[in-house]
Amino acid sequence: MTAAPRTPLDPSADPYTWLEDVSGEEALGWVLERNTQMSDALGGELFDQISKQVREVLDAEDKIPYVSQVGDHYYNFWRDARHVRGVWRRTTPASYATRNPDWETVLDLDELAREEGESWVWHGASVLRPDPEEFAAGAPWRRALVDLSPGGSDTDVTREFDLVEKRFVPAEEGGFVRPAAKGSLGWVDADTVYLSTDFGEGTTTTSGYPRITKLWRRGTPMESAVTVFEGESTDVEVSARRSRTPGFERDLVVRAPSFFTSETWLVTGVGTAEQELTRIDVPDSANVGVHREWLLVRLRDDWGTYRAGSLLAAPFDAFLAGSRQLTVLFEPTATASLAGTAWTRHHLVVNVLEDVTNRPYVLTPPAVPEGDDGAALAGRPWTRSELPVSGELLSVGVSSVDAVDSDDVWVTTTGFLTPPTLARGSAAPDAGPDGAPAVPTPLKSAPAHFDADGLVARQRFTTSDDGTRVPYFVVGRPDVLDGRAPAPALLWGYGGFEIALQPAYSGTIGRAWLERGGVYAVANIRGGGEYGPAWHQAALREKRHRAYEDFAAVARDLVARGITETGRLGMEGRSNGGLLAGNMLTQYPDLFGAVIVGVPLLDMKRYSHLLAGASWMAEYGDPDTDDWEFLREFSPYHLFSQDREYPPVLFTTSTKDDRVHPAHARKLAALMLTHGKDVTYYENIEGGHGGAADNGQAAYMAATHWTFLWNRLGK
Repeated sequence: MTAAPRTPLDPSADPYTWLEDVSGEEALGWVLERNTQMSDALGGELFDQISKQVREVLDAEDKIPYVSQVGDHYYNFWRDARHVRGVWRRTTPASYATRNPDWETVLDLDELAREEGESWVWHGASVLRPDPEEFAAGAPWRRALVDLSPGGSDTDVTREFDLVEKRFVPAEEGGFVRPAAKGSLGWVDADTVYLSTDFGEGTTTTSGYPRITKLWRRGTPMESAVTVFEGESTDVEVSARRSRTPGFERDLVVRAPSFFTSETWLVTGVGTAEQELTRIDVPDSANVGVHREWLLVRLRDDWGTYRAGSLLAAPFDAFLAGSRQLTVLFEPTATASLAGTAWTRHHLVVNVLEDVTNRPYVLTPPAVPEGDDGAALAGRPWTRSELPVSGELLSVGVSSVDAVDSDDVWVTTTGFLTPPTLARGSAAPDAGPDGAPAVPTPLKSAPAHFDADGLVARQRFTTSDDGTRVPYFVVGRPDVLDGRAPAPALLWGYGGFEIALQPAYSGTIGRAWLERGGVYAVANIRGGGEYGPAWHQAALREKRHRAYEDFAAVARDLVARGITETGRLGMEGRSNGGLLAGNMLTQYPDLFGAVIVGVPLLDMKRYSHLLAGASWMAEYGDPDTDDWEFLREFSPYHLFSQDREYPPVLFTTSTKDDRVHPAHARKLAALMLTHGKDVTYYENIEGGHGGAADNGQAAYMAATHWTFLWNRLGK
């Protein structure tokens, strides 16, 4: 079975550019008409039932309240039926360990939304650690910078918040307030922040992100902030931060010329006439991390004798002084890649993916003598100990509780049929028996939100067109997975930006799909990060077709094994996965009985001119150059043929998505509808790139997806 022949739309004669006017009267009229048609087509008993079931999962009060430690408190952001927009709250560690913690409300977003007449969506908060003297004297953690988005878009505001008085500090009282834009504020000290934002014409990149970062002092107008670094308009973005670890305070600026390249600069004398910048001399494609005495370098490409995908370490001061002796902390294999790292006070937790299964362990660096630049320790090995966390087809996440003062870590585990568990443990090797870290202590476990009795999760492998071994996960009843009772199946994928898809529990999928007899599968195709940079780069730019061949191979394997049948196999992808879905729809329509295309890229001729699209040219290519010759080969908007039969398709997007333009979904839906194809379309007015601004919207969106699938595949 081969991909469909290309029958391109002439990009110079695009009849649907009017749909690129996000909030234009004509465009929104078209959207509202489509939304009404969707409601009429899918609304009914099944839709209402699924929406109710999903809402119960999302609003459940017994789900895990994930926390961050701030001083003597655990902070959590929470949504449920009573807190639609959400509440930022805190409790003590002792109270958190009980069945029903005593939560204190810090900020109620529903109340704030009513007071200000704005549909605020939580984007997070950063809290300023007190200075060492204040900390030693027991000073409270008082100052926070809170990010809020109108309607869920990437555009947001930042406001200073007083954690003691539990109120925003207005600008007229000297509080820091960043107006709505794509950007950020970051603490330097109690009276200074790094400011990256839209300062006016010419101050953002072609991707729409800040290209200038400034130092802003309390009590001065934003316009007087001092420029620290200025990038190019063609960059993706520029940002700055201060590492506030006592004794290791450093100011760092990061310039990202492309999505996968960056320059990291150490800044001394920041914001003064004596300011100097020293670039950390590593490859542009490498990621840089700094913790206390140590520099970490994570490679995307080979660097001399060091292989792409490796993690390297060196004493920071010695490296800046010219030493190039590095210790290899991790080196990839054909089946193992680096999933992530987490520093504690004295240790580094390294999380490895071995055939898409987590294998975390702890590394302890040699001690750098006080006042020494560590040159004598360069290249010396680190001590390894195993972190006792494992399980079959489980995902394991590890993060530090407080990397400045503590060796404790948060450990989360989850699987397709295993509800999440949150534990706290120590990375210190002497915390457990036999010189290994102790088993983390479970603090919270989520309840089961669906009946998993009789269900199993398995990992399978298949072979792509070029002979590459491609893994995937599949969940369902044993008789179905053994090929004895084919069932409706949904295949999910992404395949881009070096992002790995791993097992995860979903009460929504369980209730809406698995309990009703459906099969759920996840494809680990090239373009993702399951096997490190090489797996990602195998599907970059002109090699994009490899990702689609991999996904098609998994779809065929599900049918060949008798798990499902072509007319009962659906697929879904969102964002870059929406581009994947668009290509399955237009290039492999005979493999699927239904396709869901979520917040997608689809018009690859125009994508780099729409919102943040220019930031992804390193992934896809530049359509304004000769790259268009290969880009047109995976541009679904241009691959559509009025003479070809397509499976039923659902397009979903958001008017408030200011990352991937809603016109991608609008235009291909309109083109297909014009030629009488089976198209369902839904555009949420709020929600941003996530698609939903609250649990009610998320449940409605989920009901749209699952009802569409059951109507098309379940008969």
